[in-house]
Amino acid sequence: MKNLVHESRRRLAWSQQKLADELGVSRQTIISIERGRFDPSLPLAFRIAAVFDCTIEDIFLPEDQS
Repeated sequence: MKNLVHESRRRLAWSQQKLADELGVSRQTIISIERGRFDPSLPLAFRIAAVFDCTIEDIFLPEDQS
């Protein structure tokens, strides 16, 4: 699954640590999600979308739609 977490985070001028703090996860989790090495749980995906004020579908894309 592809994602736009990095782009969305940069648009807010947030560091990885700031996003991690907002979501209650580690910075390493943010790094892994941004690099596509880790797909977040559904509750975490909802929290990520809420932080960026968008839908899950706006942030997470199937591989074939990237």
